[in-house]
Amino acid sequence: MDARLNYATGTTAPKIVKYVMSAGKAIKDSPLPATTQKLVALRVSQINGCAVCIDMHTKEATAAGETPVRLNLVAAWREATVFTEAERAALEFAEEGTRVADAAGGVGDEVWANAAKHYDDEQLTALVILVSFMNMVNRLNILTRQPAGDYEPGQFH
Repeated sequence: MDARLNYATGTTAPKIVKYVMSAGKAIKDSPLPATTQKLVALRVSQINGCAVCIDMHTKEATAAGETPVRLNLVAAWREATVFTEAERAALEFAEEGTRVADAAGGVGDEVWANAAKHYDDEQLTALVILVSFMNMVNRLNILTRQPAGDYEPGQFH
């Protein structure tokens, strides 16, 4: 499969992608726990069916020491016992924040309150931006059919 666009060529894409990557770095450097960030990024990408992001986030999480069991269970986190309550709150938040068309209004009050029990305002802000950011990046990759499988950990960071 060949990508429809190459984001590294031309003048428009590289200029914009530079800022997108800068936003991603700011999220990565936020006070939201790195493990939570990796799980949320993976779950949003799974929901959206973004193969290149699933490839990247699985490999990045593995390189950071995440276990195969936890990574394999992200898609079925509700039934899995390997996630903390805080991670579960973040994954639920990520699902509702990603399925906005299905969730009739986005993240519900109960889901927001549950996340707020586990994360302070700065972390919650980072969670909101991470979910939004991942949805944007997933769409950039899906619309242009970016191929998956060749990502190397650290490639974009």
